[in-house]
Amino acid sequence: MRILLVEDDVILGNATSIYLRNSGYVVDWAKDGKLADSALHEVDYDAVVLDLGLPQMDGLEVLKRLRTRKQTTSVIILTARDSLEDRIAGLDLGADDYLIKPIKLAELAARLRAQLRRQHAVLAPTIEYPPLTLHTKDRLVTYQNQPFALSPREFSLLETLLVRVGRVVSKESLLGSISDWDDSLGSNAIEVYMHRLRKKLLLVGIEIRTVRGLGYLLDKQN
Repeated sequence: MRILLVEDDVILGNATSIYLRNSGYVVDWAKDGKLADSALHEVDYDAVVLDLGLPQMDGLEVLKRLRTRKQTTSVIILTARDSLEDRIAGLDLGADDYLIKPIKLAELAARLRAQLRRQHAVLAPTIEYPPLTLHTKDRLVTYQNQPFALSPREFSLLETLLVRVGRVVSKESLLGSISDWDDSLGSNAIEVYMHRLRKKLLLVGIEIRTVRGLGYLLDKQN
C-alpha cells in the first residue's frame, strides 16, 4: 500500500515516515502543499496523511483540489489546528478522518488501516486465497497455519494482486506498491520480484498470469 505523507515539520515527518515504512507501507513524503498536489496528480495513492499549515499551498487547498478532480483517495488530516471551524472545514471538503497533534503513531497506523479497509472492501485482517492466508496487519502469509516465507516486497506484490483479485494490475501500479521516491528501482525490478514470487507460489499451486502489454492477474477462485 502506497501512502503520501504531507508534512513540513522535518522531525515529525521523518519519524512518521519511518514508522509507517516499518509498518509495511510504501511512503512518499512531500514537505509542501504544491509538491503534494503535484504528486496526487501523478500517483494513485491508497491514502494521504495531510497536514494543513503547509508552505506553498495550504492543506485544505490540496484537499479541495483532490476532491474537485473526483479522486476518492482516503485522506487523514493530521494537524495542530484544533478549532471546531477547522475540523468542520476539513471534513466538509472531503477528509475521511481528522486528528489533532500530537498523536501516537500507533494510533495513526490503526486509523490508516481502518480507512484502507473501507476503501478496499477485501482488505480485512486476513485475505484468504487458498491454500494461503495473508495477514494484513502482521505482514505475514501462512500455509497450513505455518509461515510462508516471502520478502517484504514479495508480500507487497501479493497483497496488491489480492486486493485487486480478478483484475489486471499494471506494472506501474505494482512498482508503486514496492518503491517510493527514495528508491531507485527501475521498471525491470517488477519482473525480477515477480519471477521470485511466482516460483514460490507455484509450489502451492497458485499461478500469477501475465496479460501481455497490460500487467499481471490473479484469477478469482471458484
